[in-house]
Amino acid sequence: MKKKMLFMSLALCASSAFAQTAPSSGIDPKNLDTSIRPGNDFYHYAAGGWLKSHPLDSEHTSNGAFTDLFELNQKRIQDIILQYASAQQTQGSLGQKIGSLYNLMMDSARMNREGYAPIKPTLAKIGAIKNRKEYQLVMAQLDRNGEGTMMFGVGVGADQKNAEWNIVGVSQGGLGLDTRDYYLSDDAQNKRILEAYKAYLKKLFLMTGNDEAAAEKKMQAVINIETRIAKASYDRVKLRDIEANYHKMTYAQLINDFPGIDWGNVFLASGFPAFDYVDVGQPEPIHEVEKILAEASLDDLKSYAEAKVIGGATSVLGDEFRKVSFELSSVMTGVKEDRPRWKRAVGLVSGTLGEAIGKLYVEKYFPESSKKRMLELVHNLQTALGQRIDGLAWMSSTTKAQAKDKLSNFIIKIGYPDKWKDYSGLQVVDSLSLYENMSRISRWMTDDYIARTVNKRVDKAEWGMTPQTINAYYNPTTNEICFPAAILQPPFFDPNADDAVNYGAIGGVIGHEMSHGFDDQGAQFDKSGNQRNWWTAEDKKNFDQRTSVLANFFSQFEVLPGAKVNGKMTLGENIGDNGGLNIAYTALQNSLKHTPLGVKDGFTPEQRFFLAWARVWASNATDEYVKYLLTVDVHSPNMARVNAALPHIDAWYTAFNVKKGDKLFIPKKQRAHIW
Repeated sequence: MKKKMLFMSLALCASSAFAQTAPSSGIDPKNLDTSIRPGNDFYHYAAGGWLKSHPLDSEHTSNGAFTDLFELNQKRIQDIILQYASAQQTQGSLGQKIGSLYNLMMDSARMNREGYAPIKPTLAKIGAIKNRKEYQLVMAQLDRNGEGTMMFGVGVGADQKNAEWNIVGVSQGGLGLDTRDYYLSDDAQNKRILEAYKAYLKKLFLMTGNDEAAAEKKMQAVINIETRIAKASYDRVKLRDIEANYHKMTYAQLINDFPGIDWGNVFLASGFPAFDYVDVGQPEPIHEVEKILAEASLDDLKSYAEAKVIGGATSVLGDEFRKVSFELSSVMTGVKEDRPRWKRAVGLVSGTLGEAIGKLYVEKYFPESSKKRMLELVHNLQTALGQRIDGLAWMSSTTKAQAKDKLSNFIIKIGYPDKWKDYSGLQVVDSLSLYENMSRISRWMTDDYIARTVNKRVDKAEWGMTPQTINAYYNPTTNEICFPAAILQPPFFDPNADDAVNYGAIGGVIGHEMSHGFDDQGAQFDKSGNQRNWWTAEDKKNFDQRTSVLANFFSQFEVLPGAKVNGKMTLGENIGDNGGLNIAYTALQNSLKHTPLGVKDGFTPEQRFFLAWARVWASNATDEYVKYLLTVDVHSPNMARVNAALPHIDAWYTAFNVKKGDKLFIPKKQRAHIW
């Protein structure tokens, strides 16, 4: 069940923590490369030493702060899990569920012995379909179990124009490679990925009893269907257009406007009660699905469904299936070595029983003192953003009042939820295969979510991330900023470091999420989470002109030879960084007024602020992974979050004496001055 959520996160993903003790300044000089002039390449000036001393290993596509903390967390979470996995637990207890799920994933001998037997009943159910009407019914039944067999997404989330209430959403989907570019782009790397995907599909069909000819035919059927969907699908830039992705209608209108889909049986089989309204996010690809369901042969439709079932199960079947899946990942991201089984088992348990693991995690690793300090920092940044809004020469007092009202109504979530999720209805049965257990768990989660959301008010206490997630987010429909416990560790947050470093690191993160409330998307939502224009026409025009400066600048920024950032696709995140840095810097200046900080290890507080920001984004990555991010990620690659972001921050020029003639220098009038 895909939740319809618009939240903007700090990073795409976190894929060990910092054992070394930093000097009293909080800045380790070994991380720097002072042979480089800051104004020419601040990324390598601030992190060149770290990049050289931390080469990329074969298991990761990138390294850095997110990866280090992720790896540290993996070991911590494993230690928690093993308390339950290594001893007999009471059947049905939470400990039994945690331990059994982990042990099922770790039992490679059993999984290899089972082969693809666990999915045979599902494949047989697809094979027995007699007509198109039955096909749609069976796909909905399988989707309820997490199979992903429907050619579109169905979910529930806040109605962006009536944010107090949830609404059922229908959205584009159905692509095995997730984004349309891989099917349609002429880019050489994207073409290699499509060919690797074809080989992957064919291998999956061969491994599940098909001969060479049948496997080839089925693979081609899947590619043909997905290419048709891709051609009709919105690209990543259009998906960021809030208004263009909202089409609310009555259920009766859905039936009338999209008659090629058997909505009554689809929703009934998916577990939905009757409802009055639906938001069809992207009508064009849904219309294309109607055509595919009518025009493609029943055998081709079955091939598509089989591919989703087999592909979705590769991580819970034997090693040969995992190997084929990893081969595709290797082509896409450049990763050379698969994660060890114990890490995959930890990921499975933590992802499935997220808040159960999260509760145990925060009890052991997140002190209340950190939560209290974070809340203080957030309030300080709220004050700083309010000051910056007051000082905007380009915005009228009318719009300023609206902006400050929204700011004062932020819901602030730090560390962990006040109420934990109840997993008593979820069952893990040792006698069943891991695949069967995950199907049952998916169905339970689907039904549980539908029961809590459809025809219900939005639960603003619910979290969009687990406490053990190394990330943060802003959600415009609830006007909330959320900072899970796991990100509140060095180098993001260090309770022993001074304000200069903490404001540059976690302060920049806090400011980034706050700025999402006022980026090109977030600025369309009011304090209550409703999409509503609270701007004067002149102020909105000024805002759009200023944000276009960032979009145009980043579109010219090259991260690899010939590979540039998509400034429109990454605009919201780039506004987040731009605003976050300015807000956090203002908060630091406020702090220095009552708690002065001197030069430490040769760096002023202002210099340490920017060095801390750069340290957060220090990361080596494979070229393939960088190109993958440029294709799918709304965040700019890490280097751009330093070398393209800082040249728009006036205070950075002063801190490091950056002058005309330096490679990163931008004349002041050409910089993006937004928040």
